[in-house]
Amino acid sequence: MKLNFESLIVFENDDYILINKPPRVASLDERTPDKGGQSIIRLAKAYHADAQLGHRLDKETSGILAIAKNPESYRHLAMQFEHREVAKRYHAVVNGLHDFDGISVYLPISPIKDGTAVRIDREKGKIAETIFNTIKAYRRHTLVECMPITGRMHQIRVHLMCLKAPIVNDPTYGGEPIFLSQIKRKFNLKKDTEELPLIQRVALHAHSLTFNLLNGESATFEAPYPKDFDTVVKQLEKNE
Repeated sequence: MKLNFESLIVFENDDYILINKPPRVASLDERTPDKGGQSIIRLAKAYHADAQLGHRLDKETSGILAIAKNPESYRHLAMQFEHREVAKRYHAVVNGLHDFDGISVYLPISPIKDGTAVRIDREKGKIAETIFNTIKAYRRHTLVECMPITGRMHQIRVHLMCLKAPIVNDPTYGGEPIFLSQIKRKFNLKKDTEELPLIQRVALHAHSLTFNLLNGESATFEAPYPKDFDTVVKQLEKNE
């Protein structure tokens, strides 16, 4: 399905475009042989020739993504990322019941084997810190706000695993899928049909981004939940 880039835009001015990235779309062109796939950078450049991504999101992760429209705005945002002045808030649905109140995980991370996953590595890892807060605990799952202070690959996912709170449907880091039959008390599955998980990807969404615009004013941009993530949260609420 061809993505309509304009439909993803949540904010635009002369310097920046903020989009709500759909799940399963790569931020940058993938290192795959068939480079025909859609990537955010390719769509952005078709919309605005000088577009550059200010940061990136994992392919499976949905949510707010900042795109610079000119070299000056790109540098301005890059410096804020470098000095850790950008506030990123993600929402994750995790397995189990957890009461996180400003819990900080400060554990170094290094990539493993082919660079598709990471692990905690106290000797050679790069420092990584994430702060976690429980938004709401349900019967068997918890909606968690995650604030990465550093920006390592898979940082939130591996840090949640360390807290024994892996993200739903994240098998790489021990996350189990979520099924309606687990949360709905009177659940009847049609005979001879296989129940599918409520969300078919890692249940992680980049909810908001706060940084300074070129005029020095601080701005926060929010991305509403995409359909799959919204369905999970609504079902958890409904079957509380």
